[in-house]
Amino acid sequence: MTRNLKLLINFVWKFMGTVRFENDHVAAILGFGDLQWGNILIIRIYFIEGLGHNLFLVGQFCDSDLEVAFRRNACFVRNLRGVDLLKADRLTNLYTINFHDMATASLICLLARASSTKSWLWHQRLSHLNFDTINDLAKNDLVSSLPKFKYHKKHLCPSCEQGKSKPTSHPPKPIPNSRQRLHLLHMDLCGPMRIASINGKRY
Repeated sequence: MTRNLKLLINFVWKFMGTVRFENDHVAAILGFGDLQWGNILIIRIYFIEGLGHNLFLVGQFCDSDLEVAFRRNACFVRNLRGVDLLKADRLTNLYTINFHDMATASLICLLARASSTKSWLWHQRLSHLNFDTINDLAKNDLVSSLPKFKYHKKHLCPSCEQGKSKPTSHPPKPIPNSRQRLHLLHMDLCGPMRIASINGKRY
C-alpha cells in the first residue's frame, strides 16, 4: 500500500474497498499498480490517499519469485539464486526499507551477473579462492571494494588445476636401454653431495 501514485506503473483506477487504521481512521483504496525499482517488480500495490507510510506484504515479494528471510534486527529480500536485493532494518515490530539508501547503493549492480573477465579477475586477486566463497564474501560485505555480483566460472582455472594435480612416479623399466659399452645411460641418480642427508646419504 502506498499514497505516492508516482511510484506505481500500470496503474488501474478502481475502488477496492476501505481500510481501517489503529486510530479508527478509514481510508479508501482507489486503485492498484505495480512498483518497479531497479530490476525488482512488486505487483498489485494498493493506492490509498492519506497513508503515512508505504506498506508491503511478504506475499507480494513471494508472488514476484523472491525470497524473504527475517533476522532479529533485519530482513532480507533475495532472488532465487540467494543474492540480496533489499534490506529492511527492524524498528519495533516493523521492518523498514529506505528507498533513498537503495538508490545510492546501485541496486542494479546487485542483480547483475559478473562478466567472465571480472569473475576471473577477483578469483586471481583473492589468491585463486573458489567461487562459492567469493560469492559469500560479496553477499555479506566481508571484503572491502568487492562488488556485489554473482561470480561464476565457465571453465577450470589452469593454475588451480595444475596446483591441485598430484605428481605420479615414473614406472621403472624392466629392460635397460643400454646394451653396449659407451651407450648413453639415463638415470635419476644425483651426487655425491657436499652435505650428507639426515640419514647420512650423499647420493
